[in-house]
Formats: sequence, structure tokens, C-alpha cells
Amino acid sequence: MMTTPELIAQTNQSLLADHQHQLYHLQEILAKKQIDIEPVIQKLQAFQVSVPSWALGTGGTRFGRFPIGGEPRSIEEKIADTSLLHQLTGSNNAISLHIPWDTSLDYSAVRQFAHSRGIKFDAINSNTFQDHPQQVYSYKYGSLSHTKAEVRRQAIEHNCEVINIGQQLGSKALTTWLGDGANFPGQNNFRKAYERTAESLQEIYRYLPTHWQMLIEYKPYEPNFYSMVIPDWGTALLLAQQLGDQAQVLVDLGHHLPNTNIEQIIARLAGIGRLGGFHFNGSSYGDDDLTTGALKPYRLFLIFQELVNAMWSDAPTNASDIAWMIDASHNTKDPIEDLMQATEGILIEYAHALLIDQKMLEYMQEENEVVQAQEILQAAFRVDVRPLVAEARFRNKACIDPLTFFRAQRIRAALIEKRGVASRATGL
Repeated sequence: MMTTPELIAQTNQSLLADHQHQLYHLQEILAKKQIDIEPVIQKLQAFQVSVPSWALGTGGTRFGRFPIGGEPRSIEEKIADTSLLHQLTGSNNAISLHIPWDTSLDYSAVRQFAHSRGIKFDAINSNTFQDHPQQVYSYKYGSLSHTKAEVRRQAIEHNCEVINIGQQLGSKALTTWLGDGANFPGQNNFRKAYERTAESLQEIYRYLPTHWQMLIEYKPYEPNFYSMVIPDWGTALLLAQQLGDQAQVLVDLGHHLPNTNIEQIIARLAGIGRLGGFHFNGSSYGDDDLTTGALKPYRLFLIFQELVNAMWSDAPTNASDIAWMIDASHNTKDPIEDLMQATEGILIEYAHALLIDQKMLEYMQEENEVVQAQEILQAAFRVDVRPLVAEARFRNKACIDPLTFFRAQRIRAALIEKRGVASRATGL
């Protein structure tokens, strides 16, 4: 154990007076606007965003990777790091595994270990975008869309195996992201590639347990740069509608071309009850996988506004049904520090969105009061809500200031001492 509840409580006590002063000041400001902070804090307390197993090690690019040391070498160590993160933030109580990066001989024991650390298993991820040592056929020219039936069969069976593993762990969703596509004109028959993908997904869907969801992820480019079989939310939605009610669209913030109106996509999917999963990260050009909220916090705020508005207006999508996950790669940061910053960025923009007077905003929209509608949004965004986020952590018995605690306790140094400077996480 890198920390204890007693040590966190002791550290919080030294910060409590200053924190309460800031919280009281903010409470006074918001009370003058008829905003009660209690419901906001309670919603922040309840919000949980899962950690992808691959984000607990240093990421990288096609050109290089710079390991930090002390990285988790097994599923158990990844779960331990997630548990540590959750102790610090109070908002990361689940891990999302990736198969075959996270294989085990005893998934029942893995589940028991996670339970002992207070960690659950979120959506489980299949991998057919790269070849693995034990597989017979290559995915170089595609997987579920491949021209050869035997390759498609291999990819289908892999996804079914991942579902079996997920059931043993207590997961309730399968995330499918395909690297299938083409780098050159003429390489693929677009229509047939889509049809083969739909048929393959239909087989996997039929294997899906009745209480599960299939989350279909899309991406406009990479690894293929001329075309991707599932390049956008429209294609993902079309596939989901063909499959059935258990199929949902997964939105990754980085999987869009520059200047795409992501918040409008969110509103569309939420409005028809097809928003099943959400991957948080920051993006400047494309799939940059940078820290959530570091680059475009106002965009993230607008996305949360659409989510909060959908819940407020009783749209088919409910936040409790969405698989929230951080999906980032941090080649130049300590992975745990980056995940703390991402979690903070997510909660800050969620808090901003919760401050919006949805009824008044809707009135201004209906009356075509463009200026006043903008003022309502910007007024909420300009509030410093960090005391609300800190209070939610404090009530969850986590750290008022998790990043400072992590550094003061020299937790990375302790991980390096335990696991070695050359330890490297599986996956990326």
C-alpha cells in the first residue's frame, strides 16, 4: 500500500481551513444567483470515470517511448495502481481491460483481487488492430471486414472470447474498435467492406449476454489514412441500429477531424438513446490522446452541457448508463499524475455544466435571445468551481489536493523501488 486512509485524512486536516474558506466564499457567490451547491457536490461525488489499463504505463508514439519506471507489470499491479488513484481522487473506481494485453490464467482470482481493492471492471476491449503471437492469420488487411472468411472468423472468435473473459470479471460491455480500412484508392471495395463488417458484428452481437452492451467506436483515420471502415458516428450509429438495442455508439473525443462539432454529435446520440460510451482526452489536431481539459476546456464544457441538458430534459440517455473512461497516452508525464489531472479536468467541466440554469437557457433559446443564451453559458464557465470538486473528493474520503499529496509522499519513487526502474506495462 502506497498510502492509507489515515494518512490522507491527516493531510486533509492541514488543508481543511483554507479549503473551507474557499468553499464558503464560492457558496456565497452562487447563493446570490439562487444556485444551491449541495446538489452539485452530490453529483460530483457520484461521478465515476474508469481507467484504461494501458494508461497506467507510459504511452508513446510511432517514433519512441520513454518509460518512467515503476510501471505495472501485471493485471494485479494495474488494478493496484487504479485503486491507488481512486484513493487519491475518489472518482476512479473501475478499470477497463484490453485483451490480449491483459490476459490471465485465473480471472476469478483477478476479480477477487480487484474487489479487495474496491475496484470494478468497466467495458472490456477487444483488439484486432494488431497481430498477436498466438494467432494464425494476420490482420494486416483488416479483421472483421477482411476479404477472407477465415480471418473474419478468427476476429469474431476473439471478440467472443473477450466477452467470456468479461463475464468472469463482472464487466457488462464490449468495446469494439477496428483498425480496418485502406491506405490507397482501389485497395478496398467500400460497400463490401462495410457489409462484411456488419455481418461479423452481427455474429458477435448474437453472442452478447442479454444484459450487456456492445459499444461501437469510430475513427476517421489511423492506422489507415485513405479510408476507415467505421470512420464516423453516422456509420457507427447505422451499425448499431442494424444490430439491435444492445448496440450503442462510443464517442472518443480525439476521434474527430479538426473543428468537428462534437457537442452536436453528443446531443444527437443522447436524444435517441444511442450514446453508450465516452472516452475522454484532449486533442489539438486529431487523436492526440492528451490530458483531458488541457487544451480545449470550453469545448469539454459544451459537451457536458449537452449531457446535462439531456438528463434534465428526460432524453433517453441517462448518465448512469454511459461507460465513462479516460483514454489518453502520456509519453512525457507520470501516468498517475496525468490521470489525476484528467479526472480533475473532467469534474471541473461537469461542475460548470451543472451550474447552468437549464430552464432559463431553454427559454432564451426559444425566444431567440442569442446574446443572453451565450451569457448564461459563459457565466457558468467562468466560475472557479475547484472548491466544489475538492469538496466532493473530501466527502469521498479522498485527497483535497491529490497531486500535491502524490508528490509529497514520493509515491512514484516508492513504485520504482518496488517494481524497478526498467518495469514496463503491457500494451502500448
